[in-house]
Amino acid sequence: MTGTKRYVAVAVAAAALITASTAAYGVPTAKPAPAAARPAHGSVLSAHAPALPARTAPTARIVAPDEHVTEPGGAEFWLTPEGKHWTTLDNPDPQFTNVVNGNIDLHTPGVSAFVEGTAQGHVTLSGVYYGGTGTASRVTVRTTAGTLHAKPLELAGNPGWGVWYVSTDLPAADENYAVRHVVVRDTTGGVYSRLDLS
Repeated sequence: MTGTKRYVAVAVAAAALITASTAAYGVPTAKPAPAAARPAHGSVLSAHAPALPARTAPTARIVAPDEHVTEPGGAEFWLTPEGKHWTTLDNPDPQFTNVVNGNIDLHTPGVSAFVEGTAQGHVTLSGVYYGGTGTASRVTVRTTAGTLHAKPLELAGNPGWGVWYVSTDLPAADENYAVRHVVVRDTTGGVYSRLDLS
């Protein structure tokens, strides 16, 4: 009986050794990734970074003929195939700039500028740009009181001209407020047309 117990004990010990050796050699151990392939602590591999959306340059707002656009100071602008129409709070009678009567050469880049002030010290600046190549994108207006960024409007169908407008409060001490430069840039950042008055 004692011999049987010793035999069973040896068999159990042998089975434990076989199982331990199988576990040690039957499962491959994981090797650490090479240093070049491991991301630094707290970083993400660039292969998993999301792609950023491409930025596109703004273009002029496209309006329907006779569609009125009101700027914050109360002036209204609307376009027809013949040209620019507008009113201001101090001058509610419609004004008009004709772009098809031959006074403007739509094949030569150019910009016009109007400055209209109110008794309350508010100023509306606007004009027509025309003749440039590419697509009008941004309008920068430099005045004696600083730089403004105007909004461009166009009719559909690439008519070769558009309208820009912006308003601001006139500095109380500036009695000789004037426009110095108007630059219209295209979607690539190049100059579509410009006006230099100084």
